[in-house]
Amino acid sequence: MKPEIPLAVALDTDDLGRLGVLAELLGPHVGVLKVGLQAFAAHGPAAFATARPHGPVFADLKLHDIPNTAAGAARAVAEGGVAYLTVHAAGGPAMIAAAAEAAPDVVILAVTVLTSLDAAALAAVGQPPAAEQGPRLALLALDAGARGIVCAPT
Repeated sequence: MKPEIPLAVALDTDDLGRLGVLAELLGPHVGVLKVGLQAFAAHGPAAFATARPHGPVFADLKLHDIPNTAAGAARAVAEGGVAYLTVHAAGGPAMIAAAAEAAPDVVILAVTVLTSLDAAALAAVGQPPAAEQGPRLALLALDAGARGIVCAPT
């Protein structure tokens, strides 16, 4: 992230041309360009390559898989020149550590609980409210090698 501009902008589109235009227009004014799963699913590494000339890229893919697979995915994403990559903290310490080790030049950010999950949705899948599990998952992720946290404000 450009330290003088601590702001990320989400380039949430599956239209590669639009992503490029938004990156070009907004890149000089923000610290990082977030490219998410929608663009990556539609265009693969080309989504990152389109944004990269206009600023640091934040690959918001929220990896959550077995450690070996998460490591392979993190390594592949790192080869695309991204600066940041998200993983799910609920993937556990081994998965987080594997991703961090596989992509040492990428800042691994751990997502604690999706902001779309309220207490009722979390209870439906047997999980406590975000305010209870968020801090625990954040500490677990940092201890495992994540270099930052993405979490709800609660």
